[in-house]
Amino acid sequence: MIKVALSKIIFYPPSKGYALLLKEIGGERQIPIIVGVFEAQSIALAIEEVKMPRPMTHDLFVNVMQKFSARINSVSVSDLVEGTFYAQIEIGLSDNKTLTIDARPSDAIALAIRMKAPIQVNEDVMLEAGQYLNAKQHKESKVVNEKDDSLPEIQNLDRLFELQNNLQHAVEEENYELAAQLRDQINRLQQELNIN
Repeated sequence: MIKVALSKIIFYPPSKGYALLLKEIGGERQIPIIVGVFEAQSIALAIEEVKMPRPMTHDLFVNVMQKFSARINSVSVSDLVEGTFYAQIEIGLSDNKTLTIDARPSDAIALAIRMKAPIQVNEDVMLEAGQYLNAKQHKESKVVNEKDDSLPEIQNLDRLFELQNNLQHAVEEENYELAAQLRDQINRLQQELNIN
């Protein structure tokens, strides 16, 4: 398992949701996980330590665990099947037993942040869906994996994600000329990938 930390939550236009960027601790890789608006909001509230007047669902779960003297030992992004991420929450019980529960990554991460538990990603998942933060290392990974037939599509999806992120920044900075160029690149890449 690779230890990661939530580095950013960014808007992800294609799904009108958000991407959680989990960065490898002490490493150069990150993995984006797309989540819905409400899940992203719950995670953002936990990061900012905003106290709501009434407990939200994740807060309720934390309150129940605390009443039973249970804790979250860790959460893990454990699998990636047909584009869907799977997670597990390892719970430590008061009698020193542990319990592992299947969860959506967004819920697992929302709970981990609230309970200050470590977040991990399975190495196979990181290899399949991870991105290098440093372009040079990314090039080196291409050379190592050049016999992998699925790599060009993964690289194009990585490129698409990067372009969409750059487009968002260009619009935020009101650089509309750059935004138009990025939009055209995104449209061409989406046609190549048959993404509507």
